[in-house]
Amino acid sequence: MKNHKITKIYFLICFSVFFQTINAQKTDWQADLKTYSSQLEAKHIDLYHKISKQDFQKSVERIQNIAKSEDDFKTIIELMKLTKKIGDGHTAVSLRNLNVHQFPFDVQRIENKWRVVKTLSSKENILKTSLIKVDGVPISEVIAKVSQVAQFVENEHSQTVRTASNLNISELLYHLNIIKNKKTALFTFLDDDNNEIEVELSAFKNNELQQLNYVTFKVGVPEITKPKNSKFDFLWFSSIKNKNAIYINFESYPSFNDMQVFGENLVKYIAENNTKNIVIDLRKNGGGDLYIGVILAYALNLADSVDWKNGVYVLTSNVTFSAGTSNAALFKQMLNAKIVGQPTGSNPTGYQDMGQFNLPNSKLVITYSKRKFRLSEKITQGIQPDILLYPKWSNYALGKDDVLSFVIDNFEN
Repeated sequence: MKNHKITKIYFLICFSVFFQTINAQKTDWQADLKTYSSQLEAKHIDLYHKISKQDFQKSVERIQNIAKSEDDFKTIIELMKLTKKIGDGHTAVSLRNLNVHQFPFDVQRIENKWRVVKTLSSKENILKTSLIKVDGVPISEVIAKVSQVAQFVENEHSQTVRTASNLNISELLYHLNIIKNKKTALFTFLDDDNNEIEVELSAFKNNELQQLNYVTFKVGVPEITKPKNSKFDFLWFSSIKNKNAIYINFESYPSFNDMQVFGENLVKYIAENNTKNIVIDLRKNGGGDLYIGVILAYALNLADSVDWKNGVYVLTSNVTFSAGTSNAALFKQMLNAKIVGQPTGSNPTGYQDMGQFNLPNSKLVITYSKRKFRLSEKITQGIQPDILLYPKWSNYALGKDDVLSFVIDNFEN
């Protein structure tokens, strides 16, 4: 009897410790939400430019109540929905501090289909196919749900891009009631012969994804080859074969000094080769320091051999965002450039220049807009190209870059 009592007391102590541990692990969302609202009010240039202060505060209170009974990720989803209502692409909830799980494939929307552009080497048969179902849920319904929480959205173009980048996050799909299991899901793909392919995929942590073997495909043109001695993968230039032209790949931003050196080498090359035409490719430029991009414009302005009336082209896409968009707008004005491609994912006039802070308990990163730029008189959904060109899947699947080919074909030999 005595041993029974000791066992019972021991069990109650263990249960109490376990219960306290579980409670201790639950995020203190009351403190986090207080930080969230106070910091955004203090730091955002114009927090209530789209959502009213009353609606914002009511939403924060509603999320506080949800956090008391729901798990953390449900609360995060509600916070993502609220943050999206603030209405600018630089104010967002970033998940980068959370070790979320992802399914190992990427999709891109091409000709209204969600095409697989990257996958595991062992699942190469789904490369280039279209994603049509997730755990039996039609892709249209999946897109509708995921698009409600996609962050860093400024217009309809970045909405598509950001939605695509969230389609493989397992926690998101699970808490949106799309998949039934956080670890695995059944994905249905459709090939170009209308054959359905069902594949069960496992989700991996971010650090595990980097160790996997992938297969992907890239588009390009035979006239352009990246130099082997380029200092950066994200910034380099090359002559265009059989054309009196130069191609500048500008995907991201180096330091101020590095851009000065790059500009000097570029202008020297143009002068030595009497180059007439310039292509600046900003299609993969997701942002950075726009003033460093202005250094490039300053350097190019010194190149007298260039056809400044008709010879400068800037390529944009739905992925061109933030400083990439700003530089595209400035290059149009400063270099008399023609914009070719798709509308940009952010707007030339709007809230930009991103700051950030961390929530103390959940460790979520909250970003916000510090400035408002006015780089165009009209408020537009992205920079509207002078020549609008979307890739054709028939060419894209073969690795052909339609936009770059179009521009090159317009140059004289």
